Amino acid sequence: MEDWQVRAWRASSAQSLYRFSRWMFLAQRHYKWQQARHHAAVCEALERVFNGQTKRLILNLPPRYSKTALVQAFIAWSFGHAPDSEFIYTSYSGRLAAASSYAIRSMVMEPEYRAIFPGVILKDDSQAKDEWSTTAGGKMYAVGAGGTITGYGAGKHRDGFGGCILIDDPLKADEARSEVMRGNLIDWYRDTLQSRVNSPNTPIIYIGQRLHEIDLAGWLLAGGSGEHWEHLCYPAIQPDGTALWPEKHTIEDLRRMEAAMPYTFAGQYMQQPAPLDGGIFKPHKLEVVDAIPAGHIDWVRGWDFAATTDGDWTAGAWLGRMADGRFIIADMVRVREGPDDRDATLRATAARDGRQVLISIPQDPGQAGKTQISYLTKMLAGYRVLSSPETGDKITRAEPFAAQLNVGNVLMLRASWNEALMDEMRMFPNGSHDDQIDALSRAFSHLIGRAPMQIDKAILRRMAR
Repeated sequence: MEDWQVRAWRASSAQSLYRFSRWMFLAQRHYKWQQARHHAAVCEALERVFNGQTKRLILNLPPRYSKTALVQAFIAWSFGHAPDSEFIYTSYSGRLAAASSYAIRSMVMEPEYRAIFPGVILKDDSQAKDEWSTTAGGKMYAVGAGGTITGYGAGKHRDGFGGCILIDDPLKADEARSEVMRGNLIDWYRDTLQSRVNSPNTPIIYIGQRLHEIDLAGWLLAGGSGEHWEHLCYPAIQPDGTALWPEKHTIEDLRRMEAAMPYTFAGQYMQQPAPLDGGIFKPHKLEVVDAIPAGHIDWVRGWDFAATTDGDWTAGAWLGRMADGRFIIADMVRVREGPDDRDATLRATAARDGRQVLISIPQDPGQAGKTQISYLTKMLAGYRVLSSPETGDKITRAEPFAAQLNVGNVLMLRASWNEALMDEMRMFPNGSHDDQIDALSRAFSHLIGRAPMQIDKAILRRMAR
């Protein structure tokens, strides 16, 4: 490359984050960055943060689509314009956050970086990967999500850019199924990280893939923090049916991935934490009927009890096995109630179902679970009641019933509760609720594990109304 071309690239890199990212990539790795349509758009969004136009930014894009490289370049580029900036960088592990911090530090020490931004000088004692400083008073601090940030802040007390908080994939994919892990991250953001801004002008940037309906990004977008967030979303398959980065994944590659791992692909690659037609469950395969078919049907009412009364549901699924081997969902009870009202619902539902219907209830571990089962069994005296602890995870328990539903062997009686159940099926296991699925899984496990039982036709007529 001619000297004048090098000078031109340096000059344009100082002004453009996109040009800087490409130029530093070439300088460090000695080959050109394979460009994609979203790279320039992400850089433009980050520049709006630097220019003060955006205070809160969420960028959702697939894994391995250059998101970390772009935010590393953004921090280095921002130091070039404001060497006294103060950054807090966090990712799902302290080790990963420190690795990104070290990559940024290495970029700042590159001769080509110093040719573009000669005013950025690291302090001699800035050797740590997770914490280093500039001679102008700038600071870089990296921490794992949930880690300690006491004594550190981001940004400066001024109108212009002075640093930011940057959240880069704060939750591992295999932890996203855990409500506890998701809740802990949200609590850490709300109670710790959000308070680390040094000024009302300090921006916060979230960049990462979607993993769950209520992951941190989903919670923020729903207004959980009380802030307005600019949201840029880049699914791997674009609305026009083309690949976002065909050099990375062709549309054929993406369709194969989608077929092989539908609900994982929906979140991580499409930024929709559940497939439109369902992941484990394919609710469009349900045959909705206006009446329960004639003939003998073996019935079970399976229950799933709410863990708390704050937003959780208690669900009771009325599932039957017909003589031809197919299954029918004939009723769904779903309530948010305390123990006393819940027990009244159980009694009323049992009376409506009839004494020939098996009632299956979950048993919590420990003595408290045994005591509760003893009480409920006595309360339901005269009815067929079975209890058992839950074994295995929710997905493992749900898969046998899902397999029957997905091949068209499950009917559903048309009723007002259909839509909520089908929505839960589409979102499972990434939805905010899975009580109805748990209740159906429990009922199904009993139906396939015992001999058929006849039921009074009068009960069938009553349930069909």
